[in-house]
Amino acid sequence: MVVFDKPHALNDIPMHYCPGCTHGIIHRLVAECLDELGIEGQTIGIAPVGCSVLAYNYFNCDMIEAAHGRAPAIATGVTRADPENHIVFTYQGDGDLASIGMAETVHAAARNENITVIFVNNAIYGMTGGQMAPTSLPGQVTQTSPYGRDTNHCGFPIKVCEMLSELDGPEYLERVAVNNVKNVKNAKKAIKKAFENQINKKGFSLVEVISSCPTNWGMTPQKALEWVADKMIPYYPLGVYKDRSAGIVKGEVKND
Repeated sequence: MVVFDKPHALNDIPMHYCPGCTHGIIHRLVAECLDELGIEGQTIGIAPVGCSVLAYNYFNCDMIEAAHGRAPAIATGVTRADPENHIVFTYQGDGDLASIGMAETVHAAARNENITVIFVNNAIYGMTGGQMAPTSLPGQVTQTSPYGRDTNHCGFPIKVCEMLSELDGPEYLERVAVNNVKNVKNAKKAIKKAFENQINKKGFSLVEVISSCPTNWGMTPQKALEWVADKMIPYYPLGVYKDRSAGIVKGEVKND
């Protein structure tokens, strides 16, 4: 008896991600949600620049390639062009979304565009060699901060869910992680809720997924998952930062 199978919305081809990278887990969660909600045929994904630049190879739905940081703008155009027939999601890393694409992110959220944003935060620029990202932790060693991120010189990391929760526009904001089984299950619930919000025309949903990058962190996959638990999650607390349907608004964080 088959108890676990590949989601239909995920193509059966090898992925290009490094060993231990958790992008593959997140891809699967998105695909499982598309399957369970029966929306694969009407879904359009937006893949921008970054580690997810080849995501169009992996999802068995229509995909559009976006310029660096512009995925929310592209998603806005797609959903406004045909709001009744399409589900639109972006799949973005922290260098893409929280740096060059910050304006697109903020204004799409402020307008409460009816899109779903999957935001993968691994605190580093993964595809381009491990430079410091907007979300790199204080003191974190990267290729461009070899002595650790100096907040006096580089400022502090951007906490996207906290920042967007101050806007009146967004419908739903939640931060999750995929470093253990419990967190993976919670991540899927959040992603599914985001898609359900879009189906029900509630507006802008963003799920921030705390992820690992063993290669650019210079760690084994196991140590990278431990670093997520010990360093990243304490700085980026998991929980619901805004959910209008549940009455959770600015500054009220609900931790599972």
